[in-house]
Amino acid sequence: MAKQKDKDETAATEELKVHWDDSKMQTHYANVCNASCTREEVTLLFGTNQSWRPGQRDLTVQLSNRIVLSPFAAKRLALLLDATLKKYEASFGEIVIQAPRGNA
Repeated sequence: MAKQKDKDETAATEELKVHWDDSKMQTHYANVCNASCTREEVTLLFGTNQSWRPGQRDLTVQLSNRIVLSPFAAKRLALLLDATLKKYEASFGEIVIQAPRGNA
């Protein structure tokens, strides 16, 4: 019985191996993202800014993808993005974000 217990404890402490299946993966580019939420879900909208003239008063964003997450998955994504950006900035320097024109 002690051998079975040792075997069970060893199996429980082994790391989970994740296999990423990219056979159906698609790639989309986005330079705009927006988020909204309800009690049950967080929604991310991704798109591309279609306006190219400086000083243009109207902005057109072509939405391409909507990702709906549970709040738990959204929290994990936020932590993952934070860690990834810290690593990026450690390698390439700080990313400086300017407030959009017209917003104080």
